[in-house]
Amino acid sequence: MTAPVNPPVHTPTNEPIPDVTFVVAAYNSADTITRSIASALAQDGITVEVIVVDDCSSDDTVALVTAIDDPRVRLIALEHNRGPGGARNAGLAAARGRWIAVLDSDDTVRPARLARMVTRAEAAGAQIVVDNLDVLSLDGSNVRMFEDAHLEALPELTLPAFIESNVIFRSEHNFGYMKPVFERRFLADHDLAFDESLRIGEDYILLASALACGGRCAVEPSAGYTYHIREGSISRVLKLEHIDAMMAADEAFLQRYALDPLSRKMQRKRARGFRQARSFLLFVEYLKKRSLAGALKTALADPIALRHLRMPIAARLRRLAARAPQPAPITVAAERSPLGNDPHTSKG
Repeated sequence: MTAPVNPPVHTPTNEPIPDVTFVVAAYNSADTITRSIASALAQDGITVEVIVVDDCSSDDTVALVTAIDDPRVRLIALEHNRGPGGARNAGLAAARGRWIAVLDSDDTVRPARLARMVTRAEAAGAQIVVDNLDVLSLDGSNVRMFEDAHLEALPELTLPAFIESNVIFRSEHNFGYMKPVFERRFLADHDLAFDESLRIGEDYILLASALACGGRCAVEPSAGYTYHIREGSISRVLKLEHIDAMMAADEAFLQRYALDPLSRKMQRKRARGFRQARSFLLFVEYLKKRSLAGALKTALADPIALRHLRMPIAARLRRLAARAPQPAPITVAAERSPLGNDPHTSKG
């Protein structure tokens, strides 16, 4: 999973190495990019740089980033659209920080987030660290993704637990929503980067690969990352090609890493979930085409898959919203699913 050659970028050589590099992949993000960058620059207790990688936007994203008068912000404007994984890999290649934090161009981070996470990781001798997060809906309602007590009882995220939590549509506590922070040297030493063949699920593969390499993942139970649900967030739905691409990526993952028995067991569970999801999508396609014979054949071949008719992809967040005092109607599609959290996929 070697990162491809990136366009040349001016890298300051006489400045101290920052604690954290924020990598922000942007595509037509003019309405949110300034807010995201401002939240990254407002980190307390650590030094940061922000690398914005513009993936051939057609709006004012580049102009807005260029107008930011702060030497900590650097812009890489790609000549060709490379998708979320490619844009992030360009940022990884240019990063100088000891730690790498991926920030989606329409999300924000709280001021103390990275100081807490880096402190937690270094105290635990970990190369990766994750934290809790909030989901901010259009009406301003805020929902905590995981109960604090759940993460407080989880000092370290292991590979089997991570794989099991990423069984499609099934898991109650899905760690695929988390936004991990990686030690840059660890990524480089193990030749880890985002899979550019994936438009959804590339986040999962990177963290799973890091854990399979022996990386330790500390858990910071506080919430420091905020997902912003906005207009256009339901512009993408899960498709057969997404499932096929993720299944292929999982096969490549299994070929590359020798997993422990428990991880292999969880991986088989995840694979079954994908097969059932694929059958479900085929079933829906047959119904849309009014092909009763095809729908019946699919239903008979995999009847368990039909349970997804009553469990849409947004069920996880709706369950979370139901626990809030005044729940907001949160609806997301595949871009905000446990398969890979990337608003860039629906716009790139």
